[in-house]
Amino acid sequence: MPDDDATFRKARSGAPTGFFRCEAAGLAWLDEVRLPPAPGEPHGPRVVAVRDVGEDHLDLERIVPVAATREAATRLGHDLAVLHDAGAPAWGSPPPGWSGDAFFGPLDDPLPLPTGARGTWAEFWGEARLRPVAAQGLERGALTRADADALHRLADQAARWETGDRPARVHGDLWSGNVMWTATGRGDEPADVEAVLIDPAAHGGHREADLAMLALFGAPHLDALLAAYDAAHPLGRGWRHRVVVHQVYPVAVHAVLFGGGYVTQLRRMLDALLG
Repeated sequence: MPDDDATFRKARSGAPTGFFRCEAAGLAWLDEVRLPPAPGEPHGPRVVAVRDVGEDHLDLERIVPVAATREAATRLGHDLAVLHDAGAPAWGSPPPGWSGDAFFGPLDDPLPLPTGARGTWAEFWGEARLRPVAAQGLERGALTRADADALHRLADQAARWETGDRPARVHGDLWSGNVMWTATGRGDEPADVEAVLIDPAAHGGHREADLAMLALFGAPHLDALLAAYDAAHPLGRGWRHRVVVHQVYPVAVHAVLFGGGYVTQLRRMLDALLG
């Protein structure tokens, strides 16, 4: 076990094979965009640093949390646009160095996350997200046959929400809890605050999906973040109406894992989209 205050260990005996190595590969892929090619050039957000990885653990730099500021959220919005613009080989492609399914969900019960190269976002969303989570919901008894049928109907209609975007390099699980805020000041330097991304499910996905995840559980200063993002990379026409589209999968996963109000929320979303 690490014995210094600078390291944090995530550990689970009996974790799915490759679980921690997949996360480490995702962090490295996101971190490629952090260092600019020259001083003053655009760069991606800070990503938590990996110290060591094994089959039952992942050692990370320890982040000391502080309150988010509007200025830090603004910088994160800009830096996320740069990260997404770095792109991915295909819809659903995993990070370099990883093959096979990835994982989505909590450390103690992650769901398999299908990867692979899909030709369109609609194919990716339908075949690698909606249909698999419908099957997982039925298998666990969390969703009814009617719920699963609704997810399949939504997958059949996925092309309705195509935007023509290219695959972005996305975090993949960017809810507010996976953005930590920390002070950057050292010694006598003035303190500043910056965002640090943790716990990714990185893949080639839609840029709007990361933003929709931030909105799902209420990221701080979201209005400033979105304004900065839109200034760095203008969002497509009608993007606000597609927020619910990109929230269906994470809400469905929560319904499968936790049931209760998430199932009700998922049903409301499906009713609204299938109308």
